[in-house]
Order: sequence, then structure tokens, then C-alpha cells
Amino acid sequence: MIRVVIVDDQPTIRLGLRMILDHEPDIETVGEAGDGAAGIAEVLASRPDVVVMDVRMPTMDGVEATRRLRCDPRSASVRIVVLTTFDDEEYVVGALRAGADAFLLKDSEPATLTETVRTVCRGENVLDPKVTGNLLRRWLSLDAAAPGEPRQPPVDLSDRDRQVLSALARGRTNRQIGAELGLSESAVKAQVHALLSRTGCVSRAQLVARAYEWGVTS
Repeated sequence: MIRVVIVDDQPTIRLGLRMILDHEPDIETVGEAGDGAAGIAEVLASRPDVVVMDVRMPTMDGVEATRRLRCDPRSASVRIVVLTTFDDEEYVVGALRAGADAFLLKDSEPATLTETVRTVCRGENVLDPKVTGNLLRRWLSLDAAAPGEPRQPPVDLSDRDRQVLSALARGRTNRQIGAELGLSESAVKAQVHALLSRTGCVSRAQLVARAYEWGVTS
């Protein structure tokens, strides 16, 4: 059974999400909260597998809540699905940087939500390549010239590293990357794991955000 905590400031949204999730035989909602700070407390109390997190909330938004959950060893392993809208550009990039595992549009189909919860619980990430790419390109194009903003990766990247990062940024799965580059799926998985370790990223989604920052997306 996949245990889920819902964090959203709108009671109606929380009710709708709970109804969708609890309808599934392998998913149960074990807690909910109306802002990021309360969400952190609920996660620490309920110990869920997955958090479904809104970004725009009072007191503490979903980006800061995601960052704090990732920094706390008691909650660092929880999987985080961020709910967003098309105009949440800065929030989306911030959530990826903070270590979110997926982001989902609020108007997505119920089946997309439930499958996303299952996917992140398996240790994978969910990134819509069209939405992710558009949001990151538009936001980072404004952010690229910010003084002091690092634009180079913290380690030297090989050609293979760059190929894998580029494929990740296009939303490819490990299997698809392997097919493109002539690698086994296990070899791709090992390459991604090595990139996470070497770059200090905490999730595949964060690695995608960094790939856009470093210009490794073509």
C-alpha cells in the first residue's frame, strides 16, 4: 500500500485529491495539510511514501517545504510530487532545484495523478518534456544573466555525461536513453546514479533543472 500525504491550501482540492487516491486499491491517504509548514509536520508524523504538494500556499510554499523535507534526514527519502499550473514558472524551477521528484499540472486526468504516485514510489521521476522544457527555457532565459549565478557544472562532464543529461532533459526514460545511445538500461541507470553523486543533485528531476542551467540540453 502506497501511503500519501496531501498538502494544498484549498480544502476542495484536498478533498478531490483524496477521493481520487483513495479510490485506488494500492494507494491510501494518511494525512493532509493546508500549508507547507503544516505539511512538514504531517509528513514527520505520518511517515508517508509520497507527498502530493501544491506550490502556492500561505505561511510556507511548496518549494520551501520540499527543500526542508529533503534536508531533514527523517524525511529525505519521501517522494514529492509537486502540483503546478502553467503560470507557476518560478515555482516549478524552484521545486526541481529543491529536489522534487515530479511535477504534475493541476488539470491532469485522475489516472495521470495515480500513475505518477506509483511511478515516483518506484524510484522514478515524472517530467512532462513539453511543459518542463517550456517552463525551464522561459524562466532560465531570464535568470541566465543574474550576477553570481553558476552557469558551469561543478565537475567536468564527458561527452557521454552530456548525452545522458541532454536525453534526461528531453524527458527520456532509461530504456529510451539506452536505445538512443546503444547502452543497456542498467548502464544508463548507473550513469545517472554517478551523475547524481558527482554533481550533488538529490534527484533525477533536480539533475534535469541543472542540465538546463548548464546549457546541456540540445
